[in-house]
Amino acid sequence: MSYTPTIGLEIHAELKTRTKMFCESRNDSDEQEPNVHICPVCLAHPGTLPVINKEAVHHVLRVGTAIGGAIADYTEFDRKNYFYPDLPKGYQISQYKYPLVSGGELAGVTLTRIHLEEDTARSMHDAKSSATLIDYNRAGIPLMELVTEPVVTSSEQAGRFARELQLLLRILGVSDAHMEKGEMRVEANISVSKDKTFGTKVEVKNINSFRAVERAIEYEIKRQIEVLEEGGEVVQETRGWDEAKQRTFSQRAKEGSADYRYFPDPDLPKLTLSDVPEFAPDALVASLPELPWERRERYQSDCGLDSESAEMLVRERRYSGVFEQSLNELRTLDGSAKIIANYLTSDVAGLEKAGKGTLEKVAPTFPELIAMVIEGEISSRGAKDILAKLMAEGGSAREVAEAEGLFQESDEGALGKMVDEVLAENESAVAEYKGGKESAIQFLVGQGMKKNKGSANPALLQKLLKEKL
Repeated sequence: MSYTPTIGLEIHAELKTRTKMFCESRNDSDEQEPNVHICPVCLAHPGTLPVINKEAVHHVLRVGTAIGGAIADYTEFDRKNYFYPDLPKGYQISQYKYPLVSGGELAGVTLTRIHLEEDTARSMHDAKSSATLIDYNRAGIPLMELVTEPVVTSSEQAGRFARELQLLLRILGVSDAHMEKGEMRVEANISVSKDKTFGTKVEVKNINSFRAVERAIEYEIKRQIEVLEEGGEVVQETRGWDEAKQRTFSQRAKEGSADYRYFPDPDLPKLTLSDVPEFAPDALVASLPELPWERRERYQSDCGLDSESAEMLVRERRYSGVFEQSLNELRTLDGSAKIIANYLTSDVAGLEKAGKGTLEKVAPTFPELIAMVIEGEISSRGAKDILAKLMAEGGSAREVAEAEGLFQESDEGALGKMVDEVLAENESAVAEYKGGKESAIQFLVGQGMKKNKGSANPALLQKLLKEKL
């Protein structure tokens, strides 16, 4: 009988706020100088009192509203007690019994809760001195913790959920959620079992990329199955992920809630969220932008994009911005959405990936370029040439087309004479077409384009050829 994996995810995301969670120190994840954004409150000096960051609470409530969670009316903050150098107070202010958000669903995964807490300081281990240095700039930064139900059954599903959450946080503007900078951190609780009961849960920490999330889960499932198959027992513990060795490793015994001795923080007020106008359900819904799944649906149903193009534009905000700008300017031109998307997701993305220019250089004139394509002023080949030059150097699409002689010849009189020459010079192809070989017309169009050095409008050229034939 095969084993069934059961996975629950705990994801922390640092929130974008002006100040920290309970004090006026600046919240700046890009700060390189250690211990500059600190104050007596986030350093836990005796006699200091915390004050709740309203913006951070609003951020979490907007996330909860977006995923269809139940927004709390009553909530409070608790003290989570443990002792480690990165926690100056000897406890972390978090939420236990009364989280801000309960339930909800994202990417097909049901959620347990979303709550708010403060981040810890950053520990840095100095190999030369064998000392551990502490940077308290991060201590007290608002931290959203999201906990899923144990309903994830594969590494692929876990990775998809984490990517969708990152996208949601960015579109809502509540977090940049860069995993490589520690702004979003994923922990996976993993167990395996042969029946419907849960196996022994192992928590894997220190995962700093989506691919690492998937690999850590795959490794841990395999490890636990091997332990059980050999007659052993899986130990409930916290394990880390070693990226270099591509394996998990034991860190410590897993704590339970009783170990943290939670109790309500006496220095912070209890909150009745309905007393705050910005936290009312209607106000929260009104504050939401178009959500990722809504945008995917619009791109596919209204704009006619394929799922791959729609997904790329939803995930890449720089590209979706140019897409929306171009769509707005060219809405009166038939078929503009698909053409805009094709050039962005294929040509522009390809050139940018190859290091041959940037989207930002072509963005101002991109709608003009697409209009020239749709109206037949330039060929698709000419558009690609213009695009390459614009992405490298910037400028105007029309000016580049003029300077490079890339406008298509659309004068029927001028093309008519050239058509006569093509037909006279290719009698065998003419005979084949008249004999029923439709593909011969493409050969004749190619000969015409060659004679005209690629400047002829191919659609008009084909029309004239057929008329003559």
